[in-house]
Amino acid sequence: MSGSLSHIKAMMMSAGLGTRLYPLTSKYPKPLVPIVNKPVIDYALDNARRHGVREIAVNLYHCPHYVQSHLGDGSRWGLRLHYSVEKRLWGTAGGVKRFEKFFSDGTFVVLSGDGLSEIDLADVVAFHRSHRSFATMVLKPVTSRFEYGVTLVNRKNRIVRFIEKPKWEDVFSNTVNTGVYVFEPGIFRYIPSGRECDFAQNVWPRLLKERKPIFGYVTQDYWRDVGNLAEYRQAHRDVLDGRMKYPSIAGQEVKPSVWVGENVRIDKRVQLQGPCVIGDHCVIGRGSVIGPYTTIGDHVRIGPSSTVRGGVVWNKAVISNGAYLNDCIVGYDSKVAKNSSSLFSVIIRRQEL
Repeated sequence: MSGSLSHIKAMMMSAGLGTRLYPLTSKYPKPLVPIVNKPVIDYALDNARRHGVREIAVNLYHCPHYVQSHLGDGSRWGLRLHYSVEKRLWGTAGGVKRFEKFFSDGTFVVLSGDGLSEIDLADVVAFHRSHRSFATMVLKPVTSRFEYGVTLVNRKNRIVRFIEKPKWEDVFSNTVNTGVYVFEPGIFRYIPSGRECDFAQNVWPRLLKERKPIFGYVTQDYWRDVGNLAEYRQAHRDVLDGRMKYPSIAGQEVKPSVWVGENVRIDKRVQLQGPCVIGDHCVIGRGSVIGPYTTIGDHVRIGPSSTVRGGVVWNKAVISNGAYLNDCIVGYDSKVAKNSSSLFSVIIRRQEL
């Protein structure tokens, strides 16, 4: 960790609909989607706090009251949070524009509230300042390039080309846009008022065209977009495999790579195969198997002789007797039928009242 950002403000982008995670986000905001029983936005706030950020603006749109209720004023992170609830989507740049006065006093950082990241923000800002950059984009080398905008920098790390979510024939680089940016307040001259505007589609191309000093910071730090169901599943595996430096898995490690929360009732004939996590106040019936890479949320009930392997079970779900789930995601307060079998499914079914 290279230093502190105590005088740097940040923008946490949290207004997206999360459509690629449907149906999980149909009635649930993407920033609160749990990764190993912890909302994804909590990871982003933890990383900002670790690097000394103390004041963050947050924009919201989809189910904003859920996010505000969870985050509050930010004091439990040692942060001061400021909210903008958008009645319509303004785009990534348009959402930041609404905080123009807030960011008018100096360099600021734009972060994503719905991805996992341990990017060294202090080092990014130091890079930005040492290069006298007007705008800096954090880039990450990846092996899969279709879901992200790719960016090319020269030997001095100055951005010379990029395409947002290119076709294979357009791919010219394996460094992708992470959505983490550092800007000078002058950026607001490039964001129109009163209409939707996107950084990747509108602002960055204009900066490049006008030959502004824009640079790419290439990071090797952990970063993963949690943009679709495959990435969502992989994010859990990353945390359980220890790929993050600060995973903060809740619960007591009762045996290697098996974490169990408080007030849990687990029959002695249950098999717990690590790595796996069991949340608080759960009940797991006789003869059940919780397989590797499984995360069970809080207040979950699993009936006797059930098997859950490699899946994610959200809070308050019920898995009935004899059910078999392999790499499934079970939504909040959902119920899995008795003796049912599912593979790579998303199960969203409200319990009967």
